[in-house]
Amino acid sequence: MIRRAFTMRLKEGVFPAYERHHKNVWPELVREIEKCGIASMSIFRSGDRLFVFSEVIDNKAWERLWRSDIHAKWALVMDPLLFINPDGMIDAGELSEVYHLSTKAGKKPSTAKLKKKVAKKFKPQKSNRR
Repeated sequence: MIRRAFTMRLKEGVFPAYERHHKNVWPELVREIEKCGIASMSIFRSGDRLFVFSEVIDNKAWERLWRSDIHAKWALVMDPLLFINPDGMIDAGELSEVYHLSTKAGKKPSTAKLKKKVAKKFKPQKSNRR
């Protein structure tokens, strides 16, 4: 998976409407997001700044989404809420990844490893009784 991130700017006082739209995102938009190769997306906020983090299958995933018909309709809804470039695209600032770290924290062991661990722990003991 490829990680991509960018920023966007909200217009003043519109966050409640922005949040409401995202809590009720259109199912057909979600299907298009998936079809375009966007596996996950998170949006964070700091004041009027939005930070979008996503995992995509290739570097063209976002471009495919932004050029789709359903996203064009979504962009009309977002137009009063976000800053838009003269070409009709959302004013988004691409971010370059500087550092990434993955650890095993929070990952569950595989079922096979777990079974082996349990079997070893509860291995029958030899009895000294006769």
